[in-house]
Amino acid sequence: MFIAMNRFRVVPGHEEAFEAMWANRKGRLAEVPGYVEFHMLKGPKAEDHSLYASHAVWESEEHFKAWTKSEQFRAAHARAGESKVQYLSGPQFEGFEVIIHEDRDGKRVNEAA
Repeated sequence: MFIAMNRFRVVPGHEEAFEAMWANRKGRLAEVPGYVEFHMLKGPKAEDHSLYASHAVWESEEHFKAWTKSEQFRAAHARAGESKVQYLSGPQFEGFEVIIHEDRDGKRVNEAA
């Protein structure tokens, strides 16, 4: 399993526009193999920004990389430059290989084994 995250530092006063942009965005993730689930996370507020993170779970890093080269990826990001949302800086990508997974029933899987 692989988790792909992007952190967004949104300038104060632009939070509503940022959330609306994501809420109204056509999701294309489910159209590609290996996609598991997506979450948009709202984090703490600092004096100069509000923190958000997109969190996508993939069956493998290879599936995620294939997504980034797909037509669905290009379509999902085609209007990214049209946003009026202001950021402190561009999104910060972080990718993680899942080494231990525990489900809601307490079943634990060591994925690195």
